[in-house]
Amino acid sequence: MVDNNERISKVHNTAIVIITVACVGAIIESLSQGWELWVPPLIVGALIASWWFHLTQYSRPAFRENFYLILSTVVAFFHGVHETSFFDLIVISVLLMTTATLLKRPEFLNIFLLEFYVLLFIQLFLAIKGGETEFDALTISRIILHVLVEICIYVELKSLLKERLKADETLLRKKKEEDADRVGMEDFLVNISHELRTPVNVINGMSALILKNEEREDVVSIRDAGLRLSRQIEDIQDYSEIQRGDVVLTDEKYMITSLLNDITSYYGAFSRSDRPELVVDLDPTLPAMLKGDVKKIHKLITLLLDNAFKFTRRGGVYLHITGYKKDYGLNLIIEVSDTGVGMTQSDIEKISRGSYQANRKRNRSTGGIGLGLSIVYGFVRFMKGFVSIDSVKGKGTTVRLSIVQEIVNPEPCLYVENVSLLNTVFYVMPEKHKLTALKEFYNVMAVHMAEGLNIKYNAATSRRDLEKLLEREKITHLFMGLEEYEQAPEYYERLTSEGVTVTVSAPIGYRAGRESRVVVMPKPLYGYQVAKVLNGDTGADELIHGVDEVKPKLDGLRALVVDDEELNLVVAAGLFRGYKMIVDTAESGREAVLKCDNNDYDVVFMDHMMPEMDGVEAMKLIKLGAEQKGRKICVIALTANALSGAREMFLSEGFDGFISKPINIKDFEKVMNREFGSSRPDRTGGM
Repeated sequence: MVDNNERISKVHNTAIVIITVACVGAIIESLSQGWELWVPPLIVGALIASWWFHLTQYSRPAFRENFYLILSTVVAFFHGVHETSFFDLIVISVLLMTTATLLKRPEFLNIFLLEFYVLLFIQLFLAIKGGETEFDALTISRIILHVLVEICIYVELKSLLKERLKADETLLRKKKEEDADRVGMEDFLVNISHELRTPVNVINGMSALILKNEEREDVVSIRDAGLRLSRQIEDIQDYSEIQRGDVVLTDEKYMITSLLNDITSYYGAFSRSDRPELVVDLDPTLPAMLKGDVKKIHKLITLLLDNAFKFTRRGGVYLHITGYKKDYGLNLIIEVSDTGVGMTQSDIEKISRGSYQANRKRNRSTGGIGLGLSIVYGFVRFMKGFVSIDSVKGKGTTVRLSIVQEIVNPEPCLYVENVSLLNTVFYVMPEKHKLTALKEFYNVMAVHMAEGLNIKYNAATSRRDLEKLLEREKITHLFMGLEEYEQAPEYYERLTSEGVTVTVSAPIGYRAGRESRVVVMPKPLYGYQVAKVLNGDTGADELIHGVDEVKPKLDGLRALVVDDEELNLVVAAGLFRGYKMIVDTAESGREAVLKCDNNDYDVVFMDHMMPEMDGVEAMKLIKLGAEQKGRKICVIALTANALSGAREMFLSEGFDGFISKPINIKDFEKVMNREFGSSRPDRTGGM
């Protein structure tokens, strides 16, 4: 579409220049010959209108072309009816027929030919009537030559135009066929990705159940592979939505700290010594609560991080989230930088056009299906934001997004009490980071954090520097990495007894000695955890979990899980029983309706796509039956339909909640907290 608009614009540029030359020539000749003086101002006005239409792209292209060509016809007629224009007719006519051919307008090609003969007849009539023109052999031969030239040029242009229109028709037909094939392929991808989710969900669910009872490296590998495949299936669905233009945006309130906690928890679980480090820089002054499509923002950040880790072998990945307050809300800025292989300008241009892979060979060598950045561009475009990419081949890439969000709570997302009493030291040995860029990531993050929290910040690069700071100032908090701590653990334990809160950033799972008083802060380093420590909250659970994550109390809750896949029932039932729920199962919507008529359930988890009776119909019958008995029942959609707008669709149908498969524990707990967190359900009156 963009290429076609560019082509039309270029053709119109040429056409309007030709028409302008013809009009200016007619005006000059009119003034020099003393023709009707009221006509040139009209021509000037029409010419100005033509240029205004062209520059502003007013109305449809066909309207503008009609205006240009009708103006040309009128100006040619005005010029041609005067006696002095007898032998100029051929020049003007050929010029206008060429313009009509350029614009692919065969009807005007015929009009200009007819106009030539009408004007020629008028000129001959005027010449014979006036008697001033001598029709000798030369004059007659010139007239005949002009007529023959006009016919020849008309035939050639007609033939050329016919071939061009035929070629356009062929291209249009091929485009329609390609569009049909593309839509068919997208339907196929959506359908097959939906079908693939069921066995993948089983793999993920069974591995999660096994790992709840025992830690096994082989099962962890299965889980990780299943999660990776699940995300790639989601990428296919997202890409298909973008190509179709079916992306649905939602608005819901969210806390930026909670969103970031989900992301850092996921990447922290995969942190290893041989993996590039993740450095998270959250602006503490960002509003505590925003409103927007939090699911899409979560997806955007994870896609950018996945892409950065995919092409980074050494160094690290830096996530910076900040924003700028405006009258209309907040410009949320998400920036991800890496120290990876980088991209060429050609790669960046392909991605910005939505090409599904910037470099197919590069993706085959690193894994992944290459949809990440294309999905990022697509989602941001639908969210009315913009994307910029800066990259140097071999030195890394920075991707920056800007998205408008509504401010719900303008209070800062992170704050520290008693700031005047705090004095912090960030101790990082520079030699442990081999790349200068990674050192800079940590330095910038620490400075931004200290400035945003308005705390006194000191930097130490060696133990000697640290000791000097401790001698010179009253330090209240010391933050360091695991490498720094393990060089002299006894020394740092002694500091804790002297009133210094020592915090060590370490991989998830690391535990200090039983008698240790240091605070272990799980990687990646994150401002929320730092603020918690500075505020005196040093419990491990508080540091690992987000501010709004409370495990729901579901003991004895009677639940019915409905799914036509037996293994899905096994996975879901096993997970729910871990919360001490009493779980029953049904393999169809019809069976679920029957069981709900004969039993008293508190909640029903309903699959969507089932034979005979789908989940929506079953839900409505279950709710109707409960209402007739004078009670209420909570029905939650539990389905593999993770497309945009799925949640809104299910809620509008009457479901009380929505959880996508594979079941995300945080999503499950959030929904259950909302439905059952404050009180037990009243089966005789309401929830």
